[in-house]
Amino acid sequence: METYVIELTNNNASRLLQDLEDLKIIKVLKKNKEKKQESNTSRFRGALKMSNEQYLNFQLHAKDIRNEWQENI
Repeated sequence: METYVIELTNNNASRLLQDLEDLKIIKVLKKNKEKKQESNTSRFRGALKMSNEQYLNFQLHAKDIRNEWQENI
């Protein structure tokens, strides 16, 4: 058996598919829409509880280590 993915463009198509399923000609498999994954930035925002001074030191350190890598990788 083959599986097809279709997009219904008309409300009557849903009834037609239901009729075909009732006649045991096809089987309708409803696919749940996938939930959009939450971005990492929103999940980790605020995870590091730092003072302003610690935050600025962290940002400076991150900038320094980025500059250690060659630009033409």
